Amino acid sequence: MYFWILIGIAVILFLYLWVVPRIAVHEMTRMKQSTYDRCLDMLEEYGVFTRDAFDKMEPEVIQLSSHDRLNLHGHYMEYFPASNRIALIVHGYTAALPWSCQFAAMFKQKGFNVLLVDQRRHGRSDGQYTTFGFHEKYDIQAWVDWIVARKGEDCMIGLHGQSLGGGTVLEYAAIHRPQVRFIIADCPYSDLTKLMRHQLAKYYLPPWPTMRLMDKLLEKHAGFRMADIRPIKNMKQCKLPVLFIHGKDDVFVPTWMSEELYAAKSSPSALLLVDHAAHAVSYCVDPKRYEAAVHQFIDGLLGKQAISVNSL
Repeated sequence: MYFWILIGIAVILFLYLWVVPRIAVHEMTRMKQSTYDRCLDMLEEYGVFTRDAFDKMEPEVIQLSSHDRLNLHGHYMEYFPASNRIALIVHGYTAALPWSCQFAAMFKQKGFNVLLVDQRRHGRSDGQYTTFGFHEKYDIQAWVDWIVARKGEDCMIGLHGQSLGGGTVLEYAAIHRPQVRFIIADCPYSDLTKLMRHQLAKYYLPPWPTMRLMDKLLEKHAGFRMADIRPIKNMKQCKLPVLFIHGKDDVFVPTWMSEELYAAKSSPSALLLVDHAAHAVSYCVDPKRYEAAVHQFIDGLLGKQAISVNSL
């Protein structure tokens, strides 16, 4: 009897100490990505963008190398050759650049050319692990450098990032080029350690020793630790204007994370909370309010720019 009890305890400990941290780290860094088709299917389900519109975009396909020699893939739309405004839009975890298409028209209406990118390990970009901004912020630097080389030193760049993309652009804020004038962070995480503790709590898993074991695996395989990713630390010193957007019903990256980022950020900054929106669907739920907040934010920073109806 006692033998089988001990065996049961041993099995439970094995599952907890070996299996659970590995599953958690896999879900964090190597979860299966959505295809372009799946992203477009979801956008059509929400009614905010269509496959036909994607097929008609005719982008310039851009490829460049990351600082660690990964191939990065992007689509550039130069709607206005004379405009020096460029929006760099960065998708979230397991998504791909077609998901970012929902935001393109919003920036086009303000005279922006648009660059959509596949984050490393997503879409058509290379990579084995997602690192929540640890390496991705340097990928953003590479894309910004490409924009400056293309449009000149006097260009004005706006960054839009959602979820993982939001955390990435906030991490990038610490090293940003002067051409970057503002950031829009949609449902970003404020601190990766806090986010993972929140995720474990949803499955009734104690943070200790799970978090410590996860950290060891992250460092071994992906080269970073959770404590390395703290966008809120950057916000305390950040001088760039930031608009934070978050759905009030987000339980994946909890809404309070944007609220504490906003509280930590000195002005200029703004916060939009969207009613009835779960994770990464604030625009899908209330596109008019989302667009109005973004346009007001941009106009306040760069001034209004009239765009001909015929050019849209």
